[in-house]
Amino acid sequence: MLRSDTTAPAVLVVAVLLAYFNALGAAFQFDDYNVIVNNLAVHSLSAWRDSMPGIRPLLKLSYALNWTFQPAPFGFHLFNVIVHALNAVLVYRLLRSLTVAQWPPLVGALLFALHPVQTEAVTYVSGRSVSLMALFYLASMAVWSRAPRRGKGEARRLASAALFGAALLVKETAVTLPLALLLLDAYAIRDSTGMRERLLRLRWHGLVLIAAAAVMLASPTYRHLLDVSLSARAILDNLLTQVNAVFYLAAQCVLLWRMNVDPDLPVATAMTLTLSLEIALLAAILFAAFRNIRRRSWLAFAALWFFLHLLPTNSLLPRLDVANDRQLYLALIGVFFAAGLGVEGLLQRLHRPRLIAAIAVSALLACAVATLQRNETYGSAVTFWEDALAKSPRKARVANNLGYAYQQAGRYAEAKLAYQQAIDKDPDYWRARINLDALEAAEKR
Repeated sequence: MLRSDTTAPAVLVVAVLLAYFNALGAAFQFDDYNVIVNNLAVHSLSAWRDSMPGIRPLLKLSYALNWTFQPAPFGFHLFNVIVHALNAVLVYRLLRSLTVAQWPPLVGALLFALHPVQTEAVTYVSGRSVSLMALFYLASMAVWSRAPRRGKGEARRLASAALFGAALLVKETAVTLPLALLLLDAYAIRDSTGMRERLLRLRWHGLVLIAAAAVMLASPTYRHLLDVSLSARAILDNLLTQVNAVFYLAAQCVLLWRMNVDPDLPVATAMTLTLSLEIALLAAILFAAFRNIRRRSWLAFAALWFFLHLLPTNSLLPRLDVANDRQLYLALIGVFFAAGLGVEGLLQRLHRPRLIAAIAVSALLACAVATLQRNETYGSAVTFWEDALAKSPRKARVANNLGYAYQQAGRYAEAKLAYQQAIDKDPDYWRARINLDALEAAEKR
């Protein structure tokens, strides 16, 4: 038994370091070149300062600090792994505040620490936008949960709101935090406090949210990004598309081998029977969750937490990529907590502690092994895109990117074949045609 609240965090930190030690040798990949390697604005602190005001300033500041200290990938990966370890400890603290049982918080936090779906937010350097945002997000929740519900505690609530602001300065998807705090209230505190009083405790968070919205509306960059988003596809088409995407993301929780940096998810333009059934199932889950937030609260909490944290990325606003694994970084905390409560329930009912412990440890080891294997795919651009093409064989962009990786590695015959595969998959994919023509022209010189 873990008798000390210092033991569990130590276990979590060691677990993260063991599961991600091979991530430290990974290379820069894909988006890393756009946002870091080829982005002069994050190559020094003075360049970062001169680029401000701009979007996601704290995220870019972290890149600038990393680049100033050491421009090689190692330092960036080390930073990401440390952030993930801190987040695992914060998740443990959060779950400890939700139950008096001992094992659910540890099991839930270990699943958060070791599940391979988290690699996109940890091993992928530019996935830091999610994990670093989560650090401030979870810290804000930790500070807020320690504030007294009545009387004194204003300083803690102010500090929580400041951390909320920091999370927003890393990534805008932190907007869900006030609703997440209300959900924690509904789950953990069963009293007669009215909604008005609950909202009043969140007034500083509300002011931060209003200020952030005003800044975004005034920013030409954010307005441009909104225009790009709305031009990607119609909002109704996006809603239909995201129904299937949510089911895809939910399945990632159990399909440990299916992590994919560029999943091939269809864009829906009309209602189908499958979509109708999926919409009906989603509606039923949400209805049951709202109805049972007190009666079967842990199931309701897991479902509502999951859907809440997918709202910014998988609902109204279209994205160029329909879904990415990193969107699950915070969303699965409720599911992991439910899994931990399930382990506790089995221990109480079956009275077979060794069997239940063996099952839980086996599941955690499977997650750790899958994470170690997933980290290996980030070792080079070739392994990165070979893995993506194996999982998204019909996607022209993936074949083109693999061709470029082969070309950079001097494997020209394989590069030409990959470029041609991209053209065969999508004859209108002009990037592959340009790359193939340029490669053939270079060979003739």
